[in-house]
Amino acid sequence: MSASWKVGLPCTRAEAEAIAADIAPLGELDPPPVLATSEADPATPDQWRLDAYFERRPGKAAISMLRALAPSASAAEPVVERVAEQDWVRLSQQAIRPIEAGRFFVHTASFAGGIPRYRIAFRIEASRAFGTGAHETTRGCLIMLDTLKARRARFANICDIGTGTGLLAFAALALWPRARAIASDIDPVAIEIARENMAINAIAEGRGSGALELVVAQGLAHCRLRRRAPYDLVIANILADPLITLAPAVARALAPGGTLILAGLLGAQAAQVIAAYRRRGLRLAGRSDEDDWAILRLVKRPG
Repeated sequence: MSASWKVGLPCTRAEAEAIAADIAPLGELDPPPVLATSEADPATPDQWRLDAYFERRPGKAAISMLRALAPSASAAEPVVERVAEQDWVRLSQQAIRPIEAGRFFVHTASFAGGIPRYRIAFRIEASRAFGTGAHETTRGCLIMLDTLKARRARFANICDIGTGTGLLAFAALALWPRARAIASDIDPVAIEIARENMAINAIAEGRGSGALELVVAQGLAHCRLRRRAPYDLVIANILADPLITLAPAVARALAPGGTLILAGLLGAQAAQVIAAYRRRGLRLAGRSDEDDWAILRLVKRPG
C-alpha cells in the first residue's frame, strides 16, 4: 500500500493494546489505513502514540473513527501531515521481530535469519487481521497449545472462533495433524487473509482430517459450525464482552470433557469471564498471564 498521509494521536498503553486486539472499525474504509502504535517514552510507560497511514488525505469521518480508538486524546488535536510515498505495510513487517512461543516460531517474509531447530515455523505477514503472534494474547494461546501437547493431550475436532490471520488454527493443526479443524471470523477480510496465509504455510483447506475449513460467522452462528459440533478443543481469542455473550453457545458446542482456551481479556476481566462459563458447566483448569492479559483454559464437566 502506498501511503501519503499520516495522522498521529497520543494514546494510553491500554488503548494501544485494545487497538492491537480489534482493528475492525477502520477496516471498513476503502482502502483501510495502516495502524501503528508505539511507546512514546520508556520513562512514561503508559504514554503511547497512535499513527495511521492513509493513501490519500483522510476526511473528518476517518479522523473521527481514529479518535474513537483513543478516548484519552479527546482534547488533543490530531497531527495530520503528508509523508513521503512508501510501502507502509512492508515497513511495518520489517519492524516486526520473529515471535518465539513454545515450539512455535512466527515470522514475516522480511525475516532474513534461519529457523531455529525443532521449531514449528509460520510465516504471517502484517495485515488488517489480528493474530500475527506479536500480541500477548496470541503468544499466550500458542504457549498454552504447546503446553497441552507436551502433556499428551489429544484432540480430533477443533474450532477456532475469531481466527484473524488463522495462526492459532494453523498451530493446533500442526500439533494434532490428524484432527479436523474449522475457523471462523466475523470479518470477511480476515477470512480472506487467513486463506492467503494457508497457501503461504501449506495448510490444506477442506473438511477432512488434517485440513482447515474457513467460514465467515458471528460467533458460532453458522450452519457449518453447528453441524461439526461437538468439539473437543475450542479456541476463542477475541474480547471479554463477546466471550461472555458467547458462553451459552460455546458451552453447547463443546463436548463433555472438552477443552476451551479463552483469550483477549484483561486480567481484571478474568473473574467475570470465568463466572459466565462456570454457570454453563465449565471449570477453570489453567491460567497464564502475559503482561496485563489473561489466557484461560477451561474444561467442560463430563455429562
